[in-house]
Amino acid sequence: MDKLKEWAADGEKRAAVALALSGLAVLLSFLGWTQGVLPFDIAWVAILLCGVPIIRGAVAGLVTALDIRADVLVSIALVASVIIGETFAAAEIAFIMAVGALLEERTVRKARQGIEKLVRLQPRTARLVRDGAETVVPAAAVRLGDILRVLPGEAIAVDGVITAGQTAIDQSVMTGESLPVDKRPGDAVLSGAVNQFGAFEMRATKVGEDSSLQRMIRLVEAADANQAKIVRLTDRWATWIVAGALLAALGTWLFTGEIIRAVTILVVFCPCALVLATPTAVMAGIGNAARHGILIRSGEVLERLAQVKRIAFDKTGTLSHGKPSVVAVESAVPERTDEELLQLAAAAEQRSEHPLGRAIFHHAQQLEIGLPEPEEFAMLPGRGVRARIQGRTVLAGNPDLLAGGGITLPPELRASAAQYLKRGCTVIFVAIDAAPAGLIALSDTLRDNARNIVDRLQAERIRPVLLTGDNRQAASHLAQRIGINDVRSELLPEDKASFIASCQNVGGELVCMVGDGVNDALALKTAWVGVAMGGIGSDIAVEAADIALVNDDITRLPHLLRLAKRTFHTIRTNIIVSLALNCGAIILAALGLLGPVAGALVHNAGSVAVILNSALLLKMKDSEAPPKIRAAA
Repeated sequence: MDKLKEWAADGEKRAAVALALSGLAVLLSFLGWTQGVLPFDIAWVAILLCGVPIIRGAVAGLVTALDIRADVLVSIALVASVIIGETFAAAEIAFIMAVGALLEERTVRKARQGIEKLVRLQPRTARLVRDGAETVVPAAAVRLGDILRVLPGEAIAVDGVITAGQTAIDQSVMTGESLPVDKRPGDAVLSGAVNQFGAFEMRATKVGEDSSLQRMIRLVEAADANQAKIVRLTDRWATWIVAGALLAALGTWLFTGEIIRAVTILVVFCPCALVLATPTAVMAGIGNAARHGILIRSGEVLERLAQVKRIAFDKTGTLSHGKPSVVAVESAVPERTDEELLQLAAAAEQRSEHPLGRAIFHHAQQLEIGLPEPEEFAMLPGRGVRARIQGRTVLAGNPDLLAGGGITLPPELRASAAQYLKRGCTVIFVAIDAAPAGLIALSDTLRDNARNIVDRLQAERIRPVLLTGDNRQAASHLAQRIGINDVRSELLPEDKASFIASCQNVGGELVCMVGDGVNDALALKTAWVGVAMGGIGSDIAVEAADIALVNDDITRLPHLLRLAKRTFHTIRTNIIVSLALNCGAIILAALGLLGPVAGALVHNAGSVAVILNSALLLKMKDSEAPPKIRAAA
């Protein structure tokens, strides 16, 4: 009994059963097999099961909100067909309208599948480790700083940093990466990702609503295709078309005296295909974007993005990774190799908390260089570090640190450092036992394929510009490497917003801003479209943006722009096809060449064509995306 009640409460199952019974009734009525067997036309089954809900919805919309929608015209056509005795035509109209509604729901549901699976990924529990004991707690109960244990095959409940253990993480749902990513202590992990093998422990850094997965879910819930201006435009058209259909049907009836022609006009004049033209295309576009790791707040964003003529990039964290890495090691002493210099410097920095010091330490680890433990260590804020390594005193820092120890840098070392500084690098000088020993140059590394992305955007006639708070040398060097000619450096947050506002209000160029940090939030809000790096981006930047790149993959930007243009080309095509089909059917109906039954078929064929055309957006691929690597069998 409980299962029966549960089934009865499932609207989708009831609709499917009603549609199946209606289809059978329409078929039996068409074949005439029930004539003389039943005291009524079996076509009434379809009218009652599929037609009555349409009429009830239309009346409710009119009475409660004076909302004139396509259902109003369909209801009038149904009632008129019954009145003139065209019971089969009324049944067919009701049945085909129900089929069209089912197709629309299926298309929209399929379009949203790529987004909604993020919601289903949210783990319900987490393994909390305290005082060596493991306790399973609700994921919502995890607090900042808690230590969690994640077993193989489990999803990660919150964002965090691995503290113990090594493993590989499947981030495909969140980032689209086809292969697992190796993780070790110190590496960050995202909520929703799945641990492939090897248990590990992690410290929670973002919990509850602040976690990456929850943040993406909020964007998902904000995605609403009905926000697009073209959607509202078709709604207004639907109202006028209903009025036009009534006038055309009345005029035809008065002029010809044949009410069947007037009823046929009502049938074919229904603006269903026109109303479906935009929502199905927009939702398919949003679904396609989600499959490529792009979350879009609303359909209106796609409309605005299709109009963009300029794209502004932040530098650090957007075109670059936002983390310093070692790009060069140069020993100034012939008898000491570059590797030996790096070993001593990294050993001195291994207790440092400064990002540059950590970068030197991790670089030595990646090269698998053995590092001795420092016998003494001291942080010198604003200058660098001093350590004693195997009996030698090592200084690593800026020129002030060495000058304070009475160490003079030779001209050759200064000249070499100047070349790295021109390239936007940061230089750490190293001295050993009060003598200059060499330098280590660090730089914010460029993202892979950044040059290719800029070239593809320019091929789409989108002008790129670099907006950064970094110094002029660093900004110019990076812009030159990736092919951006327009560079604005040393900008404050309000300067970025002012430049974007000037482009849009004075220059007439609509701007898409791509950024990741808190300092980009104002620019993201000011721009016609804001795109945030959803992975490393700050919460404020993501909330301020219209679009989030889940995996910080800016290689998706050209596809996103093409998708926006393709979506609205699809909408225009849908509208033109639906209007052309309606106009042709109206002429045939007025001439008496098209009856109610054939009219219903022609009208609904247009609706199905619109839905199928929109569904093609789900299949659109990034033609220049790097191929996925498949593991050998």
